[in-house]
Amino acid sequence: MPFHDWDRVDAGIFHYFHMLWITSICNALNGGLLPRRYYAMGEQRAAGDEPDVLTLHAGPSEGEENGRGDSVPPDDDGGGLLVARPQVRIYEESDTEAYRRKQNSVVIRHASDDRIVAMTEIVSWGNKSTRAALDTFVQKISKFLERGIHQLIIDIQSPGPNDPEGIHGAIWDYLTGRRYAAPSDKPMTVVSYEYDLAFRAYVEPVAVGDPLPDMPLFLQPGRWVKIPLEETYQAAWSVFPRRWKDVIDPGS
Repeated sequence: MPFHDWDRVDAGIFHYFHMLWITSICNALNGGLLPRRYYAMGEQRAAGDEPDVLTLHAGPSEGEENGRGDSVPPDDDGGGLLVARPQVRIYEESDTEAYRRKQNSVVIRHASDDRIVAMTEIVSWGNKSTRAALDTFVQKISKFLERGIHQLIIDIQSPGPNDPEGIHGAIWDYLTGRRYAAPSDKPMTVVSYEYDLAFRAYVEPVAVGDPLPDMPLFLQPGRWVKIPLEETYQAAWSVFPRRWKDVIDPGS
C-alpha cells in the first residue's frame, strides 16, 4: 500500500501517526533486526517540540557487564550487520575537507550511560514551518552527525517555501555547501546518513502514492541494518483511528 497525503490533516493528527510509526520501527528493530548488543528506544525531546525520536544504543562491549552484573560475551562483528554498500537511487559523499572542519566528540545520552550510535527521525511540519525551525532542525542533525551518530531521516511532508528541495536539500547544503535538487516527480525524501571520514548520504526520493523503500541505518561506518519502512508504516496505519483514515484515504 502506498503512503498517504498527510497534508489532508493538521500537524496534530500526523503527530499521533508519527508516534505509532516510531513505535512500529522500534518494535521491528528490537524484534530481531538488531545485533544482540544493540537496542532501540523511542525517546522524548526535552524541548517538547519533537516528542518522539528513535535512538539506537550500543550496549556493554566485551569485558563489560550489563545492568544485572552479568558478564557480556562479545558479538560477532558481522552478525546481523550488512556490509555491502546500500543500493539507493541517489548516493552523495562529501569531501574529507568538509569532515576535517567539523569537531569530533563523544555524546552520552542514555540514563544508563549506554552510547547512542544512531537515530531515526520522522520530519513533522513543525520542523519546516518557519526558517528558524528549519535551521534548528538542520543544525541539530548536523551536530549529531559530527559526533558520530548516524541518522535516518524520513521526510514525507511536502516541501514548502523554507525547504524547496526537502529536508535533505537543506541538510546537505549545510554539511557540504552543495545543492541537492529533488526530482520534480518525487519531491519528498527518505535519506540515511553515514558518518566516517566523510559524510555519505543514501537518498531515495519518494512521492505520495509510492510504497516506501527499505532503508539502511548505519550502526558503525560501513555496517548497517535494513529498516523496513513500508512494513512498519503499514503496521502503524493498521491501528490508526478509522475517523482519520477516512479523511486521509477516503474509501479505504
